[in-house]
Amino acid sequence: MPASPPSPPAQGVDPSSPSRPLHRHPGLLAFLCARTASSFSACVQAVAVGWQIYALTHSTTALALVGLAQFLPMAGLLLPAGHAADHFNRRLIVVTCQCIEALSALLMAVGAFGGWTAPWMIYAMVMVFGAARAFEMPCQQTFLPSLVPASVFPRAAAVSSSLFQAAAVTGPSLGGLLYGAGAGVCYLVCAVGFACACVGTLRIRLVFTPRPRVPLSVATFVEVMHFLRARPEMLGAISLDLFAVLLGGATAMLPVYASDILHAGPLGLGLLRAAPAIGAVLCSVILVWKPLNRQAGARMFLSVALFGVATLVFALSRSMAVSIIALAVLGAADVVSVVVRGALVQLRTPDSMRGRVSAVNMLFIGSSNQLGEFESGMLASVIGPTGSVALGGIGTLLITAVWIRLFPTLWHLDRLDGITPD
Repeated sequence: MPASPPSPPAQGVDPSSPSRPLHRHPGLLAFLCARTASSFSACVQAVAVGWQIYALTHSTTALALVGLAQFLPMAGLLLPAGHAADHFNRRLIVVTCQCIEALSALLMAVGAFGGWTAPWMIYAMVMVFGAARAFEMPCQQTFLPSLVPASVFPRAAAVSSSLFQAAAVTGPSLGGLLYGAGAGVCYLVCAVGFACACVGTLRIRLVFTPRPRVPLSVATFVEVMHFLRARPEMLGAISLDLFAVLLGGATAMLPVYASDILHAGPLGLGLLRAAPAIGAVLCSVILVWKPLNRQAGARMFLSVALFGVATLVFALSRSMAVSIIALAVLGAADVVSVVVRGALVQLRTPDSMRGRVSAVNMLFIGSSNQLGEFESGMLASVIGPTGSVALGGIGTLLITAVWIRLFPTLWHLDRLDGITPD
C-alpha cells in the first residue's frame, strides 16, 4: 500500500534545508523586520508614557498603575487570544493588532500636540495597547518555528532576540531625544513604526490551514495546563522568569532614578532604558556565534541569579556609569533565559496547541513585566524606590535557589537543538 504524501504544516511553510544561511529561509527577513519595527515603537512609547505620566503626577503610584493598566487586559483576554491563535489566521490577527497600536499612538500624538492629554488618557491608551498585544504576541511567537527548521531554531531565536534588543537600545535613546521636542513627536514616531510593522507582517510567507472550529471553553486551557504539568522543565522555565522579573522589576523605577536620584533628565532616562538592551544585544551576538547547546538549564539558572545581583547593584548605585553597567549586565543575563524558554515553548509544543501555550507564556511574561512594575511602584511608595528595587534583587536570588530544588530536570537540561514536540 503506497504511503500517503505528508501534509503541509499547519499555519506554516515547509522549512528550508538547515544548511542554508538564515537569511535564505523563506519569510524570515520579513518576520525579523516586522518584529523589530514593532519592538522599536513599543520602546519609544514606553519612554514617552513613563516620562509623561510622571511629569503630570510626580507619583510612583501613577507609574505602578501604568503597569497594571497594561496587564489587566492581557490577563483578561488570555482565553480568547490563545483560542484565536490556534483556530484563526495568525498573520491576519497580528496585522489587525498592529493597526490598532498605530491608531492608538496616533490618537495620543494628536492629544499631546493639542495639549489636552490627561493621566486617564494615558491609562486608556496603555489598556488598548495591552489588549492588542494580548492577541498579537501569542500569534507572532508561533511564526519562527514555521519559518526555520528546528536544528537552526536556537540561532534564529538569537538573531531575533538580537534585533529585538537592538530596537530596545535605539528606541529608548531616540525616545529620550524625541521627548525633548514633545511627547507628541514620540507618539507620532510610534504610529509610523507600528504601521511599518504591519506592512512587514503582510509580507511574511505563511500558509494558513483552517482547522475544525472548537468552541471557546475553559477546558481548552485545562488541556494546556495538563500539558505544562507533564513537562516540568518547560513549566519551570516559564515560572522562573515570572517570579524573577516580577520581583526584580527595576525598570518601573527608571523615571524616578533618572529624575530624582541620578538627576539625568529625559535623555538620561533614555540611556537607562537602553542599557539593558545594550547588554542583551552583546549577549545575543555571542549566542548567534556560539549557540546555547551545552548545559542550557544550568546556564539559565546562573543567568537569572546574575540578573538578581545586577538588580541589587543598580538599586544601590548613585553613579550614572555604574547604573548603566548594572542594567547592561541585567539585560545580558535575561537573554539566556529568553532563548532557553523560547526553545522549550516553541519547539516542544505541537502546532495545534502552540497558540494557547504561547498565550500562557505571554501571560507569565506580562505578569512579570507589568505586575512587576505595579509591585515596584506600590512598594516604592511605602519604602522608597531604592528599597523597592533592592528587595526585588534579593527576592530574585532566593527564587533562583528554590527553583533549582523544585525543577531538577530544568537544571539538567543540556541541548536545545534536539528539542522536538511530544
